[in-house]
Amino acid sequence: MRLDVTPAMMTRGTTGAKVKSTAPARKPVNTYHHGDLRDALVQAAFQEAERGGPEAVNISALAKKLGVSQPAPYRHFADRDALLAAITAEAFRQFSAALRESIGKPSKRSRLSRLAHAALQFGQRRNGIYRLMFASRSMANAPEGSELRLAAKETFALVLEALGPPAQGNLRERHALSIWTAVHGAVMLAEQGLLSGTVHVGVEDLVEDLVKQTELALSLAVKTADGA
Repeated sequence: MRLDVTPAMMTRGTTGAKVKSTAPARKPVNTYHHGDLRDALVQAAFQEAERGGPEAVNISALAKKLGVSQPAPYRHFADRDALLAAITAEAFRQFSAALRESIGKPSKRSRLSRLAHAALQFGQRRNGIYRLMFASRSMANAPEGSELRLAAKETFALVLEALGPPAQGNLRERHALSIWTAVHGAVMLAEQGLLSGTVHVGVEDLVEDLVKQTELALSLAVKTADGA
């Protein structure tokens, strides 16, 4: 005789009492582990920004993705701006790591050239993160001494380092700002397709021209200051 056993019957013993399952409960996909929701939010938001820039970061969507209640993220971040500041700081740290690696490698090119091209590559390959750093209001809203401000200063310190020893007055700082501004402009114009169709020059060649102009200008400024 065939005996059909239903799932409901499998949870009961011979006396009809329910038997507890010994199998561990399955955790929903993408949920966080106890105690690390802040880090989970930062990582998930960073991934969204990597794909779609700062516009892609949505706290409600992140809470759903991580399997937590809608109010839960606000125990760690006051608002969306606070979360954006945290992931922007992480973006600057990763940017600094890429720049530091570039100027540390042996090469026939100057350290400033290596740093500028590393910045260009970062901006082209990781445009969502680059826009998070330079095309959002996160930096403008960050107070002095904040995690984000400190991370950005670390990046600028690498530009200063690539320019060599301190010059008289603030010459090195001024030229560091000039090259940073110029390379950023090249990255953004190339991303928007505004460097093609007018002048037949690649963005890499343009960046190298900017580097040489900065190095020459700084050298002349230092000689002028020393002779004054």
